[in-house]
Amino acid sequence: MNDQALGMIKILHVAGTRPNFIKIAPLMAAFRAYSDVAQCLVHTGQHYDEKLSKVFFEDLEIAHPDVNLGVGSATHAVQTARIMMAFEPVCVDFKPDVVTVVGDVNSTIACALVAVKLGIRVAHVEAGLRSFDWTMPEEVNRVLTDRLSEFLFTTEESANENLRREGVPPERIHFVGNVMVDTLLRHREQARTLHLSKRLGLVPRGYALVTLHRPGNVDTAESLGPILEGLDRVADEMPVLFPAHPRTRRSIEQLGLGDRLGKTRLMEPLSYLEFIALMDDAAVVLTDSGGIQEETTVLGVPCLTLRPNTERPVTIEQGTNQLVGAHPEAIVQAAIRVSVERRDGGGATPALPALWDGNSANRVARIVVEGL
Repeated sequence: MNDQALGMIKILHVAGTRPNFIKIAPLMAAFRAYSDVAQCLVHTGQHYDEKLSKVFFEDLEIAHPDVNLGVGSATHAVQTARIMMAFEPVCVDFKPDVVTVVGDVNSTIACALVAVKLGIRVAHVEAGLRSFDWTMPEEVNRVLTDRLSEFLFTTEESANENLRREGVPPERIHFVGNVMVDTLLRHREQARTLHLSKRLGLVPRGYALVTLHRPGNVDTAESLGPILEGLDRVADEMPVLFPAHPRTRRSIEQLGLGDRLGKTRLMEPLSYLEFIALMDDAAVVLTDSGGIQEETTVLGVPCLTLRPNTERPVTIEQGTNQLVGAHPEAIVQAAIRVSVERRDGGGATPALPALWDGNSANRVARIVVEGL
């Protein structure tokens, strides 16, 4: 990594989890348009499951990482520390002009902190989002990363308002749109060619799709049990597909909640294209993921967010997203209502938020290159 030509702008990208890969892919493609930019991709290994990491490089056509830190799973403190210790020598070796971090995971804050202490500028893609819920580790990560960053790239107007209210200088805030949408729009038709719902014997717009991984939802029987009960009651009305995150599957087993699944169809994690294919055809998606709230807004698929809050209010204002929480009765009633509306062609017509047009990564690359 030391043989880059003099005068090159050197960008070091950090990816650690599935949503990171989805956001990094269009960024790396956009920077490739500049002949004077050299890029290095670091995979922290925060997600190490085959379906949650390696396959995404294939689906999203990303070159294999230049560096894999291989940190694996651990407590927040241990994982963050491991990432920092492993990432520092990479920065010292590559000597980047900018470290690009995305989202709000432990890899994001860990690498941003290392970079800024080495005097390296940080670009945070997906800055300014706020749930205002400090019990969420992601909220801590995103707020602290924004404080460390010189380039803050936002996806929606609420993020701009949050940053301005927190005293971030206006010249650091750049409203560019949503790079995750860049990836979705590029790969949607490819995902449709899989005809996955048909291969699984499902009727389009006739099933529910579920994802769960937030610690507040899956780490205790008191939180996870009622959600599983709600999902199983939904399964009395329509097939419920649950491609389980490794953390969630482990919790179900360790907490002895397997009997709560009943008719719910527990599945292995899906590749990016497989998941998009199933999401596009679903009657309703039930999730605690921020990114899926955004993707369903673009696809026009009803989304029930199993949380009391969201850091992405634009998905409610202009999309198909609703906050439902974790009470079984609320989950069942909402799922039945929106699935009937979707089947009958009714419900609200979603409107794409501003700048969610597939060109967000190009805006990021232009701003970074011009800023350097």
